[in-house]
Amino acid sequence: MGQGAFAGIPLQLAGTRKFLEFMDWGDYGAKGTFINIGAVGASEVDKQDDMFILIAPQNAVGNCIIDDMRAMTDAAGDRPVILVNPRLKDMPGSSGVMQTMGRDMRLKYAASFETCYSFRLLYYAGSFYPIMGALRMAYPNKYEIYRRVDEPNGKEKYVLIAEFTDKPTPDDITSAFKGRKK
Repeated sequence: MGQGAFAGIPLQLAGTRKFLEFMDWGDYGAKGTFINIGAVGASEVDKQDDMFILIAPQNAVGNCIIDDMRAMTDAAGDRPVILVNPRLKDMPGSSGVMQTMGRDMRLKYAASFETCYSFRLLYYAGSFYPIMGALRMAYPNKYEIYRRVDEPNGKEKYVLIAEFTDKPTPDDITSAFKGRKK
């Protein structure tokens, strides 16, 4: 993100690229052969690339990644672009003011990606403890609600209690935990 002295990544991702570069990619020369580590942008797209995996692309204050992503996906054409843990919501500019020019187009582009997997822990209202269960979605859009169950040996397990074809509402989730069908 940025160039020259202004290059950097969000704090929660600091070290991720170094970690990937130091990983043992096997004895078959995977890194540099069929795995390449790069940045987000059209200049990173080569003809021989089959797919692109962007790890945690996100907007930062004063720097919107959407334009770089759009250039990259345009250059990629019909090849898959997979986003892992994206955070593409609008962020204020460096002056603390939201960028309004092109906002609708940025939000529409961010929403154009199809979710193929999602996992979210569910908690009791207003808290982050204890874990009540989980909401999981696996392509093709089947949502599953799991209840967390404590076992006598001190371990826990998750039991499937409901399935939905569309994303369940908070009322649907509450009804599933109460054992009611909607």
